[in-house]
Amino acid sequence: MSDTVNSLEDLATLGKDEQVVEVIVREPEIDSLGRAYSTGKRKNAIARVWVKRGTGKITINGKDQEQYFARPVLRMVINQPMQVTNRATEFDVIATVKGGGLSGQAGAVRHGISTALTRFEPALRAVLKPYGYLTRDSRVVERKKYGRAKARRSFQFSKR
Repeated sequence: MSDTVNSLEDLATLGKDEQVVEVIVREPEIDSLGRAYSTGKRKNAIARVWVKRGTGKITINGKDQEQYFARPVLRMVINQPMQVTNRATEFDVIATVKGGGLSGQAGAVRHGISTALTRFEPALRAVLKPYGYLTRDSRVVERKKYGRAKARRSFQFSKR
């Protein structure tokens, strides 16, 4: 593609002569212990996630997922990437989470699991991307402003 285009005719014939298709082949990023690492974030929560071959056990901060996330909705959130990729019984997940509340932590673990799975098996990226699991949800709580009751709510107005 080092040819220079001087006219519209050259531009029209440029695509017909040569077909250049670049396929990016990603390599798995696995450490010496057979794990893939990733960091997931949501609100103020940060999750460090390791994924390795196993039986499907998910451990968060040294506890089983049923103990750490008591609500079924939160367990469903962290299991979504495994269900979509049909890898629920093939990988063990070890995660440490800091900051935020339980909902933010569950979202951070889901983000971390998704990106760690793509680092372990790069072909899974095409499966997880349409669901939005690889995108970091950047919404955070808005700060409170002075002269306001909350971030946007004003104090009650009284004419007299």
